[in-house]
Amino acid sequence: MTEHFLEDYQVGQTYSSSVARVESGRIKSFAAEFDPQPFHLSEEGAAGTIFGSLAASGWHTAAMTMRLVVEGTLRPAGGVVGLGFDEFRWPSPVRPGDELRAETEILEVRLSKSGPGHGVIKVRITTATQHGRPVQIAVGHLLVPGRERKDAKEAEAMNTAV
Repeated sequence: MTEHFLEDYQVGQTYSSSVARVESGRIKSFAAEFDPQPFHLSEEGAAGTIFGSLAASGWHTAAMTMRLVVEGTLRPAGGVVGLGFDEFRWPSPVRPGDELRAETEILEVRLSKSGPGHGVIKVRITTATQHGRPVQIAVGHLLVPGRERKDAKEAEAMNTAV
């Protein structure tokens, strides 16, 4: 798939991902290592909580979303390099059997103030289930090289090789 440079992005564009199926065992193993709370570790532990049944950690949802975005159609040149988030929410729990898909919308495109040849795209990444229920909404900023930077680096590499 083609990688995209700053000049390729425009406000309003959307990029999609494939689907990731959420497995009960993965919810529990992630929780055991990174977020060992009863509602993430077992059905029994979750029964008496606000969730009522097993739910994935929000951080597990974030990790799955990252994978979906990286493998999706957004494809910034140089990789998905995050600069931070303005908003990060988990409006609904992720359950075993859910099938997650991420959609990234470009909200803003601007040149970097501190990094010549780079820019920043502000994005909203919405992760939703197969039923369209949002489970994570994040608004953040990604560092993206401009095409001119790529061309300058290629010219420099060719001059060095000669």
